[in-house]
Amino acid sequence: MRYITGAVALGAALVLGTLATTAQAAAPAQPTRTGGLYAPTELVLTVGQGESRATATVQRAVTLSCMPGARGSHPYAKAACTQLRAVAGDFNAITGATSDRLCTKEWNPLVVTADGVWQGKRVSYSHTFANPCAMNNDSDTVFNF
Repeated sequence: MRYITGAVALGAALVLGTLATTAQAAAPAQPTRTGGLYAPTELVLTVGQGESRATATVQRAVTLSCMPGARGSHPYAKAACTQLRAVAGDFNAITGATSDRLCTKEWNPLVVTADGVWQGKRVSYSHTFANPCAMNNDSDTVFNF
């Protein structure tokens, strides 16, 4: 069932990508944006059930933009941007943080991903947590949505 859903999603993405390319080719050329005051920061964050990025089923996804101000569909955009700025965009520092909170040792893996651009640099990150308690314990605000 998971593979059928993935195949349908992949097919839809290919069709939409083709339509977007066709529409873009027909549209008049837009002037290129000259450099602004801030490097671009646009991220798509996901949380999915599974053991790896390749096999996880995405349950939730949000967008996050931190420059020039915090915005996007992330419910705590300002706090998430503040947390990312504090670690200079190092997602390992966020997911690797430890806490004194105790969690069970059950194996119910969740995968978090971050894709996009952080201060002008391409980002593609994923991390697997053992269970939801471990994820909520470690990730603080960035993956809390």
